[in-house]
Amino acid sequence: MSNVEVLPLLLEPEGVEAVAPCCPPLSERPFTVEEAERTARMFKALGDPVRLRLFSLVASHEGGEACVCDISDVGVSQPTVSHHLKKLREAGLLTSERRGTWVYYRVEPSVVTALGGLLSPKN
Repeated sequence: MSNVEVLPLLLEPEGVEAVAPCCPPLSERPFTVEEAERTARMFKALGDPVRLRLFSLVASHEGGEACVCDISDVGVSQPTVSHHLKKLREAGLLTSERRGTWVYYRVEPSVVTALGGLLSPKN
């Protein structure tokens, strides 16, 4: 029996990419060119059913992160899963961290909040 206690991390571990929210709600003000391009990349990445499924698998996974070994069964080959996860990372929707031979993916809560708030109406 082990006496090891797992403590939450206060800082991002080395090698983990940071993800920033995309933009303000549409009803707040017009987007800048950069905000529009970044937001379009996010929606384009989520426009693919396999990517949307992978994103939801990571977002809903216990502990807020998922090992690629836990989310690979989405009806496509492993190289295709890797390609889609790469596209989600490039769009700023996921972060990843290599731990030994496995890669762990995480959806930052700020990204989900920003995407949810993006389409909120004016109060």
